[in-house]
Amino acid sequence: MRVVQFLIFFGIVLTVYSLINYYIFSRGLRTFEPGNPLRTWYIIGFILLSASFFLGRVLEKVYLSYVSDLFTWAGSFWLAAMLYLFLIVLVSDIVRLTDYFFPFLHHANNLLFIQKPYLITISVAVTVFFTVLAGHINAISPVIREINIKTGISNQERQSMTIAMASDIHLGTIVGKKRIEKIVDKINSVDADIILLAGDIVDEDLAPVIRQNLGQTLSQLNAPLGVYAVTGNHEYIGGAKEAVAYLTNHGINILSDTAIKLFDNIYLAGREDFESRRFDGIKRKSIQSILQHVSDGSFTIMMDHQPVAITEASEAGVGLLLCGHTHHGQLWPLNYVTDAVFLNSYGLRQFGRTLVYVSNGVGSWGPPVRIGNRPEIVKITLQFEP
Repeated sequence: MRVVQFLIFFGIVLTVYSLINYYIFSRGLRTFEPGNPLRTWYIIGFILLSASFFLGRVLEKVYLSYVSDLFTWAGSFWLAAMLYLFLIVLVSDIVRLTDYFFPFLHHANNLLFIQKPYLITISVAVTVFFTVLAGHINAISPVIREINIKTGISNQERQSMTIAMASDIHLGTIVGKKRIEKIVDKINSVDADIILLAGDIVDEDLAPVIRQNLGQTLSQLNAPLGVYAVTGNHEYIGGAKEAVAYLTNHGINILSDTAIKLFDNIYLAGREDFESRRFDGIKRKSIQSILQHVSDGSFTIMMDHQPVAITEASEAGVGLLLCGHTHHGQLWPLNYVTDAVFLNSYGLRQFGRTLVYVSNGVGSWGPPVRIGNRPEIVKITLQFEP
């Protein structure tokens, strides 16, 4: 059943991907007239780039090497370029359709770009290239967001607690050794009491993670109260048991539908990912069940990778819910899609007595590109009453 579901899902994704690429390709090809020497280069280059992501993913499974890395990197950048090329071509077709009914472009007939239309395609390609390049520089430059929360909870042991929270690292071919070293250093610089990783630490396949020994870098995360994490959908896509075992062996404590007491009146809980049932047939526990042994009047911090159970968390009396998953779209204007899908796509919001922080992540999935938001590590200071 799982294989059938995967084949159906893969077939739909491949069909949509192919149609979008054909749409972009056909519009660009029209600008290169037969006989133009650039036409052949356009065809070859487009086919290689559009096929590279899937070629890289397949090669990773069959023969993990620098060749598979090359295709994966090229294909990942292409995903970002494809989005903006699609939007530009779509807007241009809308303009042309509007001009058909309400002519207004006749004054542009003498422009050089109209006389040599391939120059339009080249200009668009150059613009998208530099847009994606700027987005890549942004994606590898995480910032530290600071949040102060008054819990209203009394505590005899301390007046405050500092959390360093990160989500959606997506360790693998794209987020490799140099990038995770930078992320680990940034998290450690917070000098937090506890480090929380809210899912999608691994990007599906463990093989690139093991080959680069990325777990050794992860094991350098350091906090007095420890390093805790929960599974995300990508751990389940690649095999949650293997991912959890690998992370546990490198100093990451995985909270699996359980709650632990940190100190007086303060608890930490973690949920299995929402996709656990679909991929492993495991129905995760309800929040009420997870918190059944938590003392009344306590403040509970809960990690749940996908922000799909905000109402349930609020009804259960969770103090602070920490999520990731959305990337807040990662590439503008996809943030409008995540805003429409989730109650909270990004940032701190209050639902009843529950505060919910959804991080847009510190890593990236697919394209190593972020446009419209900055990757982040969140420094959360919980303040307690005397």
